[in-house]
Amino acid sequence: MNILNTLKNTKLGPLSFVQGVFWGIVLIFALGGFFFIRGIVSCWTITSLPGTAPANCGTITAGNEGPVLNEEGTPVATEIAPPPPSVSIPESDLPPAWDGASRINVLLIGLDFRDWEAGLGAPRSDTMIVLTIDPLTKTAGMLSIPRDMWVNIPGFGYSRINTAYSSGEGNRLPGGGPALASKTVEQFLGVPIHYYAQIDFNAFVEFIDLIGGIEIYNDEDLRLDPVGAGKDKVILKCCGMRHLNGYKTLAYVRFRKDKEGDVARSKRQQKVILAIRDKVLSPENFPVLLGKAQQFYEEFSAGIKTNMPFDTALQLGVLARDIPVESIKPGVIDYTMVAFEGTQINGVDASVMKPLPDKIRVLRDEVFTAGGPVSPMAALGDPTALMKADGARVRLLNGSFSPGLEVNTGNYFLQQGMAVTEVGAADRAYDRTVLVLHSPKLYTLKYLQAVFGIGSSAQIVISPDPASTVDIEVFLGNDWANNNPMP
Repeated sequence: MNILNTLKNTKLGPLSFVQGVFWGIVLIFALGGFFFIRGIVSCWTITSLPGTAPANCGTITAGNEGPVLNEEGTPVATEIAPPPPSVSIPESDLPPAWDGASRINVLLIGLDFRDWEAGLGAPRSDTMIVLTIDPLTKTAGMLSIPRDMWVNIPGFGYSRINTAYSSGEGNRLPGGGPALASKTVEQFLGVPIHYYAQIDFNAFVEFIDLIGGIEIYNDEDLRLDPVGAGKDKVILKCCGMRHLNGYKTLAYVRFRKDKEGDVARSKRQQKVILAIRDKVLSPENFPVLLGKAQQFYEEFSAGIKTNMPFDTALQLGVLARDIPVESIKPGVIDYTMVAFEGTQINGVDASVMKPLPDKIRVLRDEVFTAGGPVSPMAALGDPTALMKADGARVRLLNGSFSPGLEVNTGNYFLQQGMAVTEVGAADRAYDRTVLVLHSPKLYTLKYLQAVFGIGSSAQIVISPDPASTVDIEVFLGNDWANNNPMP
């Protein structure tokens, strides 16, 4: 019996302890985010970027030795791209809460409130990292996003990703800066963001001091500049274990004035987040930290914001203690995964990072899947092989005037190795075929985009939905009925 015919007939179908564990979680999830790099799209094919792609698309404009950095550690570019377009302000539309069983992703945001103090408006994010935990495989990962990444900020056009927070906060959007930052990261990486945790500089320094500092193995000679007046330079000599208090740790995680800039900074930040993990979860320290739960609550509630409920935090805290350090996959977007170009932001020359999507997707798959990259074929770029390896579940819904189009199309895709699991009628008529992405199956999305000849971003909808029974929905339109090559 034809599988699609069968599918077609299937309906689509007391509290001090709590506080202690909660803040233990904050140590691992919320506060860790501050440590990661600051602050798509040269060859991006899912959405269009204003201007013409460079002739060397797919290569690193700065060369194999990395970019040329200025004294602040920011890559320098010479080509000027068009300014970002002006578009309308969006509504907040974040994914549903965690179901307690599936993979969960948390966006960690570090802020520098000196923007506000200097009268420059809402602060930009200084650090963005996505932490992911899989309760089934007992694995975790963390992926750092450079602050200079050039992305499409929903409702505001293309800009550096670190402006997403300030745009949401300054314009008083629903959910503020965290909501807009979360939505921006979702579209950039193609993964849902379930919760956020945000911390400022002062809270970070106080937290490190409260836990008694951390131990770091330092393998380089560094001259660090702590934030704040009256503090001497911090000199770290190579090589060995070094004890860092709050302001020294802050200086360590913010330093990027060496030849590797943000990439080296990200590696240092990974050392710090793992050092905090070791300090918090060690048998000799954890009971003591639990005893300081009330102090944690009183001192850090003003400097930390999160939308994670208590019960979710409790579940994650218990889960985090069961994940060994070797099962935590760190990810850093380095200079081999981006191209450097110049642009103007608010009339000022600026250097930005435009992602090389295929390379970033491989890194994303390593961090966000238990088995690593979806396929070795990722490096070769065979669209059909990548689609098969993606293993996406696809639903075909007929919105055209052609009866049975969903069955014929489904049979064709089954022959190509696609997992078509559901077919049926669309909710309305569609002139143009529309793709709706519920899960980060971007290889399959790219394949479908090529098959249907979709060139408009309006025909692609990013709608993360962990509860969906399929990864991608295809609403077949009259354009496909008129022009498809199938017999």
